Amino acid sequence: MGNSASVLDELIGVLPTLRPQMYFKTSLTALSHAMEDQVLAGDDRPLMIASFQQERFYRQEAHRYLRLAEITSQVYVLAAADTKFVDAAGEASHETIAFETDDALTDEWHLVVLGQQYTACLICREHRQAALPSKALNGGPALEQSRRFEGIWTLDRRVCEQAAYILLRRIAEYRPDLTDKIAQAQASFLPAEVLQGTVSDADVAQSSPFAQRLVTYVQASQYKLLKAYKTMAAQENRERLINSITAAIRQSLNPTEVFAIATHELGQEISTCRCILYRSSNAASIEIRHEFRQANVTPLKGETWPLLENPLFQTVTRQRESLTYLHSGTNEGQSSQTIDNIARIQPLFEQWNISGCLLVPLIYQERLLGMIELHQCQPTPQPWQTNDIRLVEAVAAQLSVAVIQAEAYANLEALNQQLEALDRTRSNLIAITGHELRTPLSTIRVCLESLFTEPDMPADMRQVMLQTAMEDSERMQRLVQDFLTLSRLESGRIEWNLESLSLGECVDLALSSRRSAANSLTIDVDIPDTLPLIRGDGEWIVEVLTKLLDNAYKFTPASGTISIQANVKDRSLVEVSVKDNGRGIEPERLETVFERFYQEEGALRRSVGGTGLGLAICRQIIDAQNGKIWAVSEGKDRGTQIYFTLPLAVQQPAQTSPKRSGIRASRAKKISV
Repeated sequence: MGNSASVLDELIGVLPTLRPQMYFKTSLTALSHAMEDQVLAGDDRPLMIASFQQERFYRQEAHRYLRLAEITSQVYVLAAADTKFVDAAGEASHETIAFETDDALTDEWHLVVLGQQYTACLICREHRQAALPSKALNGGPALEQSRRFEGIWTLDRRVCEQAAYILLRRIAEYRPDLTDKIAQAQASFLPAEVLQGTVSDADVAQSSPFAQRLVTYVQASQYKLLKAYKTMAAQENRERLINSITAAIRQSLNPTEVFAIATHELGQEISTCRCILYRSSNAASIEIRHEFRQANVTPLKGETWPLLENPLFQTVTRQRESLTYLHSGTNEGQSSQTIDNIARIQPLFEQWNISGCLLVPLIYQERLLGMIELHQCQPTPQPWQTNDIRLVEAVAAQLSVAVIQAEAYANLEALNQQLEALDRTRSNLIAITGHELRTPLSTIRVCLESLFTEPDMPADMRQVMLQTAMEDSERMQRLVQDFLTLSRLESGRIEWNLESLSLGECVDLALSSRRSAANSLTIDVDIPDTLPLIRGDGEWIVEVLTKLLDNAYKFTPASGTISIQANVKDRSLVEVSVKDNGRGIEPERLETVFERFYQEEGALRRSVGGTGLGLAICRQIIDAQNGKIWAVSEGKDRGTQIYFTLPLAVQQPAQTSPKRSGIRASRAKKISV
């Protein structure tokens, strides 16, 4: 078990007039070397006692003590042993004393020289609380030069004798085998009053003015050096932070990823209680998604943060510059700017224990893109440091670039999509012109030429020619209309009017607008009265149902049956099915039928009047309303089932009538089925 008593405290207890001073490590190193050099340069054979905090520190000076041991036999070295340091006599020409790691000596630095011609002592204890938080330029641990020690440096013999006496007793505790040698040292170098404990501090002298001024000069120089180191370290850390954010911007075009990195790095660098980062918005509030906080700070992530009713945010928005605010504990605070209606923010600050904040805007060409907020949560806020403010502003500038870059990329993506849509439109137009329009145009031309060149054509034949021309012209009209509709859907130029709708009403409107079919065709509608309201654009949902019914009519024999059913799936979706017992679809082509201009047989398409675009349009509409559409069939002549889903709307009271604002009035007529 080590000794918990401090040598410095024990020395001051004996000589209370001593006044400890603060020394940098560099100053102590210089003083220690000067004391050792004085012994090496003279012919005196003094008593020397050195105490190192750890063995590794002694190893750096071991060669000097080997030389000192050649001058005098009374050399004692104390240190906390690591590996090779031993306390057995005869291992070296001087005595080595290993003390326990819990001994107070592990925090102390001592050197005592007591001779006939020269005396000096250095008795210090590390002042850990005063250690500067400087970082090495490579981002490593605190600089060794920033370590500070509290202690006594003097040339006064009485102080040196008392310090030697205290250390010799400490050595005897660890090395009883040195009792005789220690007694010899005491008899040779220590007066009787020290051994008897009757020392008086009345005659303790101060060090020479020259020596004191020299030490002061060394201390001042060290302070300037550490200040320069600190400035360089701060600059390096600032550059490192900016570089890390810049690297994140280069690696990702996603502002969310960049914001997450910036929030974490900035919060750690400034060591603030909380750091939040959010985009600006015209809304009254915004959800906090990016936050750095200390472990004892209440999290804000996921909470709603006011903007419209936040006078600090509004001040920054108006003035376009950084703002600092410190809550004074009253209804007012200290700020770098005039803040209107500051009382509005006080309840929010009390709720989240905010005593001070720094707001730095993300601005690009006078446009407010977002905000960085740093919060202090301690009872007494501290003024924001200028370097910290400049660092946050530099980060904000980088983040502004990231936001603009992301927006530019998004705009480029949207432009590329539009170009792709235009290219598809061009290709489709070529397909229509080259294939889909050629046949009906040829038929119309033949009919018109026949009517023009054969005026004596019988009336019944003339009627056939006119009927054929009219049917093909109608088919061309439907083809062009469907093509334009599909192009609008694919290019994203549709403004959707999503609202709560009754599916039953949409089915009725679709049935009322269908083309005439054979009288024997049966349509079964199974829509429960208790079916919840759906959410979608009513006009386009009717369009989907109409096209699905048209397909069923075209490919179902006159004696066939068409059914429409709907039910709730997974408590969030309504599943609708349109089934027929007509031609059916080969299983390997169930997905292909949703492609443009697809039908199994071109002649069939012409015979039934199809355009090949109906199911493609249906898929675009359903996908845009957060639904899915698919086909099911067991093969040819075994019927087809088309299914699609739509999300449920928020539940409404049973007596509430379904809304019809999204459905054209022209489709509001029912037909009997």
